[in-house]
Amino acid sequence: MLKPETQAAYVSILKEELIPATGCTEPIAMAYCAARLRETLGTLPERVLAEVSGNILKNVKSVVVPNTGGLKGIRAAIAAGLIAGEPERELEVISSVPEAMHGQIAACIEQTPIEIVFPETPRMLDIRLTGFAGAHKAVVHIANNHCNVVYIERDGNVLLEKPLESSSEAGLTDKSVLNLGDILTFADEVDLSLVEPLLERQIRYNSAIAEEGLTHSWGTNIGSTLLKAYGGDIKVEASAWAAAGSDARMSGCELPVVINSGSGNQGITSSLPVVRYARYLGATKEKLHRALLVSDLVTIYQKAGIGRLSAYCGAVSAGVGAGAGIAYLQGADYDAVSHTIVNAVAILSGTICDGAKPSCAAKIAASVNAGILGYEMYLDGHNFQSGDGIIGNDVSETVANVGILAQEGMRDTDRTILRIMTQ
Repeated sequence: MLKPETQAAYVSILKEELIPATGCTEPIAMAYCAARLRETLGTLPERVLAEVSGNILKNVKSVVVPNTGGLKGIRAAIAAGLIAGEPERELEVISSVPEAMHGQIAACIEQTPIEIVFPETPRMLDIRLTGFAGAHKAVVHIANNHCNVVYIERDGNVLLEKPLESSSEAGLTDKSVLNLGDILTFADEVDLSLVEPLLERQIRYNSAIAEEGLTHSWGTNIGSTLLKAYGGDIKVEASAWAAAGSDARMSGCELPVVINSGSGNQGITSSLPVVRYARYLGATKEKLHRALLVSDLVTIYQKAGIGRLSAYCGAVSAGVGAGAGIAYLQGADYDAVSHTIVNAVAILSGTICDGAKPSCAAKIAASVNAGILGYEMYLDGHNFQSGDGIIGNDVSETVANVGILAQEGMRDTDRTILRIMTQ
């Protein structure tokens, strides 16, 4: 049985991480910052200086900003937030923009000078907007987490100032409490009334956007291509539904998703394969909810060491989480789930993140396949062993190695990706 303080920490982590967002979270963070800037300035700025980290550029550059009429990029996200943002709604800041305002957003891009610079910063997620209107100036700074406003200033008066830390976990529940044994115990024991609203919203939102992605043409249609090419096998269905949700989301669909560790693609990937397997297996709602807890928390466990933004593709972590959840759904114990995670990690670790874009859906499909294969390997008596590449002595050491790979080993990879994308 878990200590009450450990269970409380797990519930707190889930409440922090499983939150709704409309659109890719990096452009939405830009829009949220812009809406706070307009609110602070008291009027629309006449010009804007945008200082952003390279990983913000990477994840904003190629995705459609929802409710803008198909616009892409940093200027589109800023203009949407300035013109139509509702800052109190945070990551749903531009979820209710009427079509009649699309023209105003486009006009803002044309008429308002928006200078974009990329200063050196130790923070992967860093957005600082400065707006000017007449003799007035306002500054809003977001760092580490998508809605974590650390500084607000108007006409030289500091209205808000928090310590500026480098960790992406600043201000959040300490995730050092996460380990696989406690995750499984939590999933087995927790009173589901504490987390059911979070999980039901995750199922409802993420299933809806996946269905939209399969029903209509979005992005490169990875989900529907998988079903057409390989049929309705449950393994294909699990990958296709997750990919379809990303197909729609990356291409500007206005439907919300429930994110995981700051990413809608991770939220979709950690949930929908488990949902589809539960439906296929005829699992009870309670069993589905407990399996989702495993998938979500295993994803968060990995991402705590990797960071929210990285050159390491987050879909891989979520695909591993989905594999763990699917294994749990079928009665897997600690040994089975730990081997599923280690096997899946060995298959795809090192897949790069070169920004949010339509090809994320294909990476999601591959990651879900790796998660499922990790469990199938275990069932067949075949597992990767310690010393096979980055595989450690156990699941905790393997997860720690992934964090080292992502944060240290892929730092130069990230710079190279950014240089290629900007040149």
